[in-house]
Amino acid sequence: MPLGERFRLTGLLLKSRRGPVLQMDDGGVWALDMDDYEAGLGKRITVEGRRSGFDRIDVEWWQ
Repeated sequence: MPLGERFRLTGLLLKSRRGPVLQMDDGGVWALDMDDYEAGLGKRITVEGRRSGFDRIDVEWWQ
């Protein structure tokens, strides 16, 4: 997945020392750059955004 590519992912929103992360069903983990995520902690969510690093997503939208 190239940097800057836009995409949508679904998984479990968790909090880590790095901030919010999305735990995928296949075991992968993405670090998320997003605001106001507390309402989604511990829930299955969908995020949409752009890849900004090896395992980091700049979230533009989440539900």
